[in-house]
Amino acid sequence: MKKFLIICSVLIIIGAGWILLSPKIGLFIGIRSEQPVHTFTKVEGKTILADTGNGMEPFEIRGVNMGVGIPGHFATDYAIDKETYLRWFSMIQEMGANCVRVYTIQSDDFYNAVWEYNHDNEHPLYILHGLWVNDYVQFSHRDAYDKDFLDAMLNDSRTLVDIIHGNKIFSLGEDLGSGTYHKDISPWVLGYILGVEWEDTTVAFTNHIEDSKNRYQGKYMYTTQEASPFEAMLAQVGDRIIEYETVRYNEQRLIAFSNWPTTDPFDWHELVEYYFRKFAKVDVEHIKTTDAFVSGHFASYHVYPYFPDYLGFLDIMGIEVKDKDRFVDEHGVFDSYRAYVTMLNEYHTIPVVIAEYGVPSARGRAQSDRNTGRAQGGMSEADQARALVTCYQDIMEAGCAGSIAFTWQDEWFKRTWNTMAYTDLTKTPYWSDYQTNEQYFGILSFDPGKEKSVCYVDGDVSEWTAQDLVSEREGMSIWSKYDEKYLYFRIHKDQYDPETDVLYVPIDTTPKSGSTSCRGLKGSFERPADFLMILDGKDNSRVLVQRRYEALRAIYSHRVYLEDAYLNEPARDTDEFTDIRLMLQVPLDPHEELDTTGYDIGETFDTGILTYGNGNPESADFNSLSDFIIRGDEIEIRLPWLLLNFCNPSEMMIHDDYYENYGIEGLPIDQFYTGIGELRSASEVIPMQAVPLKGWGKNITYHERLKEGYYALQQLWTGTGE
Repeated sequence: MKKFLIICSVLIIIGAGWILLSPKIGLFIGIRSEQPVHTFTKVEGKTILADTGNGMEPFEIRGVNMGVGIPGHFATDYAIDKETYLRWFSMIQEMGANCVRVYTIQSDDFYNAVWEYNHDNEHPLYILHGLWVNDYVQFSHRDAYDKDFLDAMLNDSRTLVDIIHGNKIFSLGEDLGSGTYHKDISPWVLGYILGVEWEDTTVAFTNHIEDSKNRYQGKYMYTTQEASPFEAMLAQVGDRIIEYETVRYNEQRLIAFSNWPTTDPFDWHELVEYYFRKFAKVDVEHIKTTDAFVSGHFASYHVYPYFPDYLGFLDIMGIEVKDKDRFVDEHGVFDSYRAYVTMLNEYHTIPVVIAEYGVPSARGRAQSDRNTGRAQGGMSEADQARALVTCYQDIMEAGCAGSIAFTWQDEWFKRTWNTMAYTDLTKTPYWSDYQTNEQYFGILSFDPGKEKSVCYVDGDVSEWTAQDLVSEREGMSIWSKYDEKYLYFRIHKDQYDPETDVLYVPIDTTPKSGSTSCRGLKGSFERPADFLMILDGKDNSRVLVQRRYEALRAIYSHRVYLEDAYLNEPARDTDEFTDIRLMLQVPLDPHEELDTTGYDIGETFDTGILTYGNGNPESADFNSLSDFIIRGDEIEIRLPWLLLNFCNPSEMMIHDDYYENYGIEGLPIDQFYTGIGELRSASEVIPMQAVPLKGWGKNITYHERLKEGYYALQQLWTGTGE
């Protein structure tokens, strides 16, 4: 047996080529000859060409990004099965997309599904494949030439090439997929987008530490004299993946390097560095290709309308916007997004593809587009649909060679900087956090419930049962139920008039704090309340939080209140209730003079305001941001769990007392208390009854639903759809 393995591992020289026999696979895994290299892609000027069956023709990359998240699982679980991929591929192609982009090596189910979907398909769905870089490597002390950075990219690139050619048995643990890859999907892989959104600190650190490594000369890629060490590193990675695929499989395909505005190639005004920390750049114009590389390369950028903030100040940032008036609409609004992608396209001599664009249809918000209102959150699904269309139109008007919408499916496991401190990050896949905008970029939603949700805020109260009743008093009653996304309330009041009647709903969740009264209001509550829901018509309804239990104060007090919250803690029973706000990433306005105090006062978003509307997706007047609706004497309300400081509702964990723990820790509860009243007199006491809570653990339920963005893109790309 040993002698057989030695024989099967020999390198056999045949003329000008070679064949390497593998004892693991039992057939040749590489061949080199003098035959012309095969490719079905090409670049001419700023146009991408592809042979889809009729020879080389212009090919607009019109795609959608696809993650690996699904409810109940982290991305690294790779839990999506082949049948789901096949179904999704069909839906994506029916939308009018011709391409799916993935970010990293997937499980074998993905590649098996691509092969099964495409191999007899006259109009296949193409793939753009990413090469991932671990976030923890970028955020460490390593520069890009460190073995954990560069060597990992080189090794992973070879693995990736073998996988798409169906020639790998592979397992690398939690960051990459694993399995037996025996399906050759290379006929449908357009190319590779190498890397991720580069951290400016990593780029700057590499250029500083490795300042002598600013040149690279390979057989397929090389750098110009102006290149930086980081760009030389990229050229090396690109050259090596081209070489490996050329030598081993006699094929080549498109190559791009991931980039984003944080490391764009522009020399911005010094104000950008001062106000926006823009101090590094990656310029792929410094990376050139030789005649040996026949497929061509393009520039890839992730560009969102709200990030970075300096896109709203192009007029004073030292970059000349040619014919600026062409980016101003009939209402005088300057479309900084179209201006920026136009600048990118006009800067480059190679095709430009905007490989990520979009907005999230989330209740929570993190950033805003100061010009066109396309924000990072706080947008309905209808708003998201319009933003997807206008971003696409901006990209194509800019002359780009393609675009890839972000993203196909919502992902429950995701986190956002302004809410991640409030949640248990080890449990995020098990509930849908509508306050965390990163979870809702998808055009495919995962709604709670196996086939439908337990409640729709639409005015139809037929889904409410006697088991949901909490209490009744004086012509008023309150019900409650919940699922993986919301805590629901139904409130009834005889002869209810939303124009004149104001109703108060105290909510007691934590035994650590709370108040039996609210400053400025008559009457009191039977138990110390942590939150107070005020139902005051369609436009003035809101939820307040007791000051002691204000999460914003616990985490962002220095930026918002200019003080240390833990040196001046609110009393446990303070009767001060305040707005519930989320931190926004909004820098100082360079048009304005600096604050003479020298403080950067953080801007916030009042997320406690309740939005009126119909929350049933099947309704003609559906508004996905709806928090409550009124129908006669009935009010239906849904509150996202995080709004009430649940850090992990799957196990009914809430925020413990911040001032006991100097931050956020979890506290388990098995019930909360609530009631309903009008507080018309000082003697009124709102009675409060217990609502039992039982977590669902990992036993989640969900069903798929296409958002309005799907049909908007379908109409745009195919002329059909709703």
